[in-house]
Amino acid sequence: MRILVAGGAGYIGSHTIKELRKSGHEPVVFDNFSAGHRQALGGSEVFVGDLVDPGAIRQCLARWQPAAVIHFAASIFVGESVSAPAKYYRNNAVGSLNLIEALVECGVKRIVFSSTCAVYGEPRFLPLTEDHPLAPANPYGHSKRFVEQMLADFRAAYDLRSVCLRYFNAAGADPEGELGEDHDPETHLIPLVLRGALGGEPLHVFGDDYDTPDGTCTRDYIHVQDLARAHVRAVERLAEGWAGEPLNLGCGREYSVRQVIRAAERVTGRPLPYQVHPRRPGDVPRLVAAGMDRPGRDRRQLLEVDADPPPGLCQLVGDHRGSAASGSDPLRPFPRRVPPHPNVWGAAPSLRGRSTARPPQHHLYGVASPRSHSSATRPLNHADFPAQPPPWESPPHLPLR
Repeated sequence: MRILVAGGAGYIGSHTIKELRKSGHEPVVFDNFSAGHRQALGGSEVFVGDLVDPGAIRQCLARWQPAAVIHFAASIFVGESVSAPAKYYRNNAVGSLNLIEALVECGVKRIVFSSTCAVYGEPRFLPLTEDHPLAPANPYGHSKRFVEQMLADFRAAYDLRSVCLRYFNAAGADPEGELGEDHDPETHLIPLVLRGALGGEPLHVFGDDYDTPDGTCTRDYIHVQDLARAHVRAVERLAEGWAGEPLNLGCGREYSVRQVIRAAERVTGRPLPYQVHPRRPGDVPRLVAAGMDRPGRDRRQLLEVDADPPPGLCQLVGDHRGSAASGSDPLRPFPRRVPPHPNVWGAAPSLRGRSTARPPQHHLYGVASPRSHSSATRPLNHADFPAQPPPWESPPHLPLR
């Protein structure tokens, strides 16, 4: 099946391109390369264009005549969306409307939309399920929510089948070492933590007085390869006749900022400095999805994804390391935008699928005192991995205090 991937040169898009090819599909990339990387596309066909240009979209659709579209193209920085909302409404909302209208005109009936848990805003209960009220707290979340509403309305009016995948914190990298993460500026926690391990600027931790076990925010991290496979399966299900619906994509586990730091120390064997600052406006204390085995939609059945347990935190951190097989420093970054490793942190040794290399699939406890302003100086060991999940994991629909 020929599939147009809008924004396919980005972090999640490039991993999805690889999974599409592995599944026997023919991906065609539509991207303006304002933030993506051409060398991450593995030889896929490319159409250079921008979604704010309706003519470019129609030209691309007429030329390639895809059977479906996966839509990643968007501006993604929450903080920037507050200071520059016009950019987000133009790129994310108007650009998506241009794409959706062109799909209807050209007879393309299937689209998978890359949405976000930011459409929920401040959680009213945890873990988050798809029936949580939608109340975005920033222009980024609002722009994604607008697109979801457009797709619902176009489904009713034009039978445009769609799936909105609301995912949480993407992390990790291609286990085969061909792809990685390279944002400019970098805002994701794990690459920033590893930048400290490389001798760069210490990590800035915004707030250590939240109502969480160690005072720092907790988030649900999902491996980018799992996200990519979910997009592939979603577009396949649409081709099989599924009408589509919004779906959360998360692991149902929450890790704090300090836990990520501890995991990075264990993976790298180095102490990682960080500095604590006041809370950052807009940050919520906790975000976690209802897991596969929690009440709500059965995401595993709907997408028919693998039944393997989600990767542990150390694996997610380890996937950002440089390959030790080359004999070089496993933390040495590869040059930016130089193939075959577009990831500034280098690619990862293959961890997923190698049982001998998998870290214990347990939640990480921090080993420093809850209010310590300096990271622990020793790496974690197996004693730091309790057999039981941490006590702050909420049962379904636990009201927030």
